[in-house]
Amino acid sequence: MTASSIRAATVQFEARPGDKDYNLGRIRHFVAEAAAQGVQMLAFPEMCVTGYWFVRNLDRAGLEALAEPVPDGPSVTTLRALARQHGMLIGAGLIERGDDGRLHNTYAVCMPDGQVHAHRKLHAFEHEHIHSGDGYTVFDTPWGVRAGVLICWDNNLIENARATALLGASVLLAPHQTGGTNSRSPHAMKPIPLELWQRRAEDPAAIEAEFRGPNGREWLLRWLPSRAHDNGMFLLFSNGVGQDDDEVRTGNAMLLDPYGRILAETWAAADALVVADLDLTLLPLCSGRRWMQGRRPELYGILTERRGDERNAREARFSEAPVRR
Repeated sequence: MTASSIRAATVQFEARPGDKDYNLGRIRHFVAEAAAQGVQMLAFPEMCVTGYWFVRNLDRAGLEALAEPVPDGPSVTTLRALARQHGMLIGAGLIERGDDGRLHNTYAVCMPDGQVHAHRKLHAFEHEHIHSGDGYTVFDTPWGVRAGVLICWDNNLIENARATALLGASVLLAPHQTGGTNSRSPHAMKPIPLELWQRRAEDPAAIEAEFRGPNGREWLLRWLPSRAHDNGMFLLFSNGVGQDDDEVRTGNAMLLDPYGRILAETWAAADALVVADLDLTLLPLCSGRRWMQGRRPELYGILTERRGDERNAREARFSEAPVRR
């Protein structure tokens, strides 16, 4: 049956690199906190089980030591048990070892009935041995709506959000590890000094200003609400927070409605849970969904044609060469 609302939550937390026991402990903590507030859908950050940015410095053996199969590896087995126990949808990210031996940046969504939906990041750039996925992930939920997943940079390509919406998603789980990155674009994000994070207790205003400024929330608000608005989806933005190897993640966990309005958010320089009720009665007449009915697919062939300047994800992310005008 379709519910009239869903209580959803998103988490920001500082994962410890390679320390699965600690990270799963933080996940258990926030699952319990969410359950106490009646949460039904809960999103954790990208690669929060394993840790994120440090993996770029590992060799293949180091990556293999972190990787697990999905859905039957120990970490996802833990998540599945939590989802069953609390009747909750729980999503969290890790490094997956596929049946073919390839490694993926994967987000495992565990359902109350024990099912697992695994999304492999479509534009993976973290390591030369982490391969990009090749398909969208959209699935039914017990509350009568379909949900989808896009991981971090997947969300920056607008085609991915539209495709996910066209496959029927009404709720988009958008796990990230972002903020404070060293973008090559002159007016995009820039690094946040590590000492501001390390001195957050002594000078909370300084780190909060960074989290709310152009290296955090201001950058997100240039584009993130449009993914929700233009496609008529609720959006659950989860993110790392704090030190991530040599960078500082800005948290900014938030939930948005299908008009791109922020339902709840935080810019706390700390691990945090953000909760909001998703009013599903907004969906039928929201602007994005109405506008999509006016699409003219016969005009959009250019979106699937190669232009000749395409790069793989790592080249596009790290190349110093300018793009053509």
